[in-house]
Amino acid sequence: MAETERQQAAPFAAAEAPFDAVGLARTLLRATRTGALATLDRSDGSPFASLVTVATDLDGAPLMLLSRLSAHTLNLEAEPRCSLLLSAGGKGDPLAHPRLTVAGRVERSDAPRVRARFLARHPKAQLYADFPDFAFYRLEPRAGHLNGGFAKAATLSGPELLTDLAGLEALADSEAGAVAHMNADHADAVALYAAHFAGAEPGPWRLTGLDPDGMDLIAGDRTARVTFPERLSSPATLRQVLVEMAREARRAQGGGGPAK
Repeated sequence: MAETERQQAAPFAAAEAPFDAVGLARTLLRATRTGALATLDRSDGSPFASLVTVATDLDGAPLMLLSRLSAHTLNLEAEPRCSLLLSAGGKGDPLAHPRLTVAGRVERSDAPRVRARFLARHPKAQLYADFPDFAFYRLEPRAGHLNGGFAKAATLSGPELLTDLAGLEALADSEAGAVAHMNADHADAVALYAAHFAGAEPGPWRLTGLDPDGMDLIAGDRTARVTFPERLSSPATLRQVLVEMAREARRAQGGGGPAK
């Protein structure tokens, strides 16, 4: 990590991680649908934590749909600095499971892509997304602190948390169409991705987003993150990558048939 990035990562501090901290942190960002948002109280500056639903932008930045009637939104309008705690959760000791704290600044976003990605992740939010007091917000990460479980911790810079979109900006234009096509015409392949690559239980799996590093899926309240074997080299390579992954998953299941 460059010295300037280390300075940006303050106030977090930790030794270099002996595990794939970047990969785990990005997976937590992409796979977690709820988080604890910590803002600064607009009256006295004291910490104020609340529960929010979360999605991610194409580059992995957290997205939120917030109401101006909520205290945390009013706090952010007065002071946009905040942090967001994301936890994988699971059975047993909750402290044995990975969690990530992202610190940064929140800005309101009216970008159609932000709206589409959030509502794909949280379809029920369409019921109130257009209420006049609601708006979409993007958290621009400045630093992250990852606790991967006992004896696993790492400090990450903002750029390390995000997916580099250089050369793949056009994916933003084709993503929605590709997601809709896969869900409508290749639901069987989507289910294979979840089962084979994410180890997920069967369910009505659907794609909610595609990015240069992988894909996000949901089945009801469950989520799955599937990472591509290699980062996309261009938007044009997306189809071939999806075909090859479906073929691999079918071979593993003993199907052996051609990918669709």
